[in-house]
Amino acid sequence: MRLLRAAGLGLLIALASSACVPTKVTRSPQELAAAQHAEQLASQGQFDQAVQAYLDLARQTGDADHYRVMAAEVYREEGAIDQATPLLDQVHRPRLEAEDAARYDLLRAELALAHHDAHTALQLTTQPTPVPSALELRLLELRARAMEASGDLWGAARTRVQMDPQLEGLDHTQNRKQILDLLGRLGVEPLKRRGTAMHQGDRMLPWINEALTQLGVPVAQPQPDLDQPVGTMLPGANANVREGYRMPANVALLLPLGGNFAGASGAIRQGFFAAYADTARNNAPRANVKVYDSGGSADSALKAYQQAASDGAQLIVGPLTRAEVAAVFGQAQLPVPVLALNHPDDRSLPAAGATEFGLLPETEGAQAADHMVERGLHGAYVIVSDDDFAQRAAGAFKAELEARGGHVAGMATLPPGKVNYANAIAGLNMPTSATPLAGTEPAPAMSAPAAAGSVAVVPAPVPTGDTGIFISMRPEQARLLLPQMHIAHVGLPVFGTSHIYAGVDDAAADRDLDGVEFSDAPWLFDAQPGLPNHDAIAAQLTAARGTSARLFAFGMDAWNLVPYLDWLRDHPGSYLPGASGQLAADQFGRVRRVLVWARFQDGLARPLTGSLQLDDVPSAAPPVNEGSSTPMPATSTGVPPSSSTGLPPADH
Repeated sequence: MRLLRAAGLGLLIALASSACVPTKVTRSPQELAAAQHAEQLASQGQFDQAVQAYLDLARQTGDADHYRVMAAEVYREEGAIDQATPLLDQVHRPRLEAEDAARYDLLRAELALAHHDAHTALQLTTQPTPVPSALELRLLELRARAMEASGDLWGAARTRVQMDPQLEGLDHTQNRKQILDLLGRLGVEPLKRRGTAMHQGDRMLPWINEALTQLGVPVAQPQPDLDQPVGTMLPGANANVREGYRMPANVALLLPLGGNFAGASGAIRQGFFAAYADTARNNAPRANVKVYDSGGSADSALKAYQQAASDGAQLIVGPLTRAEVAAVFGQAQLPVPVLALNHPDDRSLPAAGATEFGLLPETEGAQAADHMVERGLHGAYVIVSDDDFAQRAAGAFKAELEARGGHVAGMATLPPGKVNYANAIAGLNMPTSATPLAGTEPAPAMSAPAAAGSVAVVPAPVPTGDTGIFISMRPEQARLLLPQMHIAHVGLPVFGTSHIYAGVDDAAADRDLDGVEFSDAPWLFDAQPGLPNHDAIAAQLTAARGTSARLFAFGMDAWNLVPYLDWLRDHPGSYLPGASGQLAADQFGRVRRVLVWARFQDGLARPLTGSLQLDDVPSAAPPVNEGSSTPMPATSTGVPPSSSTGLPPADH
C-alpha cells in the first residue's frame, strides 16, 4: 500500500520553505519567493513546471543538492519516480542537511523497491538516522513494503500496526487490510504460537486475535476495561454539560421497515425513540432524527445511506442486516459516519468512520467462561443446540475457557427435532451423584462441537469440584434437557446464554430451570440505574416484552451511544451504562457489551446482584418523531427466528 494523497496525508512534498531548506544556508528574498512558487506549482499538480522551477533554482543558487532533491520529490508525486534517478545521481549525499538527507534516502528506498531490490530498501529504511516527524509515516510505509518484499511478513505487519494510530480515512482502511492480510499469510499455527507467548498488553495481540478470527478460528477476547462511565458531570458546569457528550444536529436512522424484518425493526425503532424521549428528562440537547427505509437489501440500503447523507445527516445509525452493512461499508469512502447495527458476514474490520454494534452470541459464550472461572470452575461440559447462535457461543466459550487456564471436558450438540436427550447425556460421561466425584475416571473431552446428536470424546481429567456445564439453546429445549440431567443424577452447576430465557416470568414453565445462571441485558431486570423502567414500558408496549425486549434494549442503546461514540473510541476504559449491557468501544471500532448475570429460582429469573435500579424513573413511551418521513410502526413481537436473516438480534 502506498499512502493515498487524497486521504488526508496530502502531498508529502508540500513544505513551508523555511522547513525544507538547510538551516546553515542564507536565502535571498528572491530565492525564497522562487522556492515558494515552485512549491505552489507542485501542490497544484503542475508537476513539469514545478520540476523546472526547482532545477532553475539548482542552477542559479549555491544549494543545487537541495533543489535537485526537491525536484526528485515532484517526480515521485507525479508517479514517475524513475525520472528522479538522474537527479539523485547528481546529489552529494554527505552535503545534505538532516531533512534533505532523509528525503534522499527515502527516494532511494522507493526506487529500490520499484526495481525489486528489497535488500537495499530495507537498509535505507532501517538505518539509525533521525527522520523528521513529517516523514515518519512515509519511512514506516517503505520499511513495511521492504520487509514484506524480503519475506518478513511479521515485521511488515508490526510496522504497519505502528503506523495505524497516525492514519485517517482511506489510508487507515487500506493499512488495516494490509495488516490482516500479512498476518493471515503467516498461517494459523504460527499466529497461535506468537499470541500465546505475548503478554496481555502487547499491541500486536488484538491484531493476532483479529487475524485468527478472520481465518475462522475462535479466539479468546479479553473483557473490555470498565474504568469510567461516560456522561460525568463536569466540575462547575451547568446541568446540561456532561463529559464526552457531543450530540450531532441531524441523525438518520436506517432500518428495513417491511417484509421479514418489520418485527425486529419495529422493536429496535421503538426502543430508539423511547431513549430519545428520555433524553428530554435530563434536559440534554437532542438531534433531529429522520427515519429511512433501508429495504433489507444491499442496493436499497446503499440508496438510503446516500439519501440520508444528501439530506444533511451528520451521523447515520444503521442499517440492520449483515448484507446492508456490508454494502454501506463497501463504499470507497463514508462521507457521513455510521453506527452500524450489525457486523458484515466477511468479518472485515469496520470501515474508516464506522462503528459496529451488534448482539453477538460469541460475547455471551466468552463471558460465560469468564464467569465460571471466577466461580472457581475450570472444567466444563458443553451442551448446545444445532442453531448457529449456539454453535458460535460454544466456540467462543471454549476459546475463552482455555485462555483462562480451563478446559472443556466434553461437547455435545443436541439432535434437532428430538425430545429424548438420554444418549447425549450418557455419552458425555459426566460425574453423577451415583458416581462420587472423588476417584472418578477421567471424563471425555472434545476439541470441537460434535455433529448433531453425536458425542466425540478424548480423555481429559476433570478436577474434583472444579467442573460445570455450559448450555446454549432456546427455553423449550432447556426445559427438556435439565429434567433429563436430573434423572441421570447429574448435579453439576449449569450456566447458559440469554437464549434460555423467554424474557417474561413463567414460573410454571421455568421451574425446571431452577439454579441455572445465564447472562442477559440488564434492562430486562431493571438492573441498570438511570434508564427508563422496563416494567412500566412493557405494560404499554408489546415490543418491550418477551424476547423482543432485547431488541428494544438494543434500540435504546443505539440512541444513547450517539453522543458518546467519539469519546468511547478515543478514551479506552470509558463505557456507557446501557440497556443491553455495559458498552465500550475497542480499537477496531466495535462496541462490546458486558452483560449481567441472572439465576432461575422458583421458576423466576432474577439478577444475581439484585435490582440495582435506584431511581423511580417514569416510563417514556416512544413518540412519533417529528423529523421522520415515516410514521412510527405498530408495535409487534414478530421477530424473525432464523439467523439466516443476518440480524444481530435474530440469534436471540
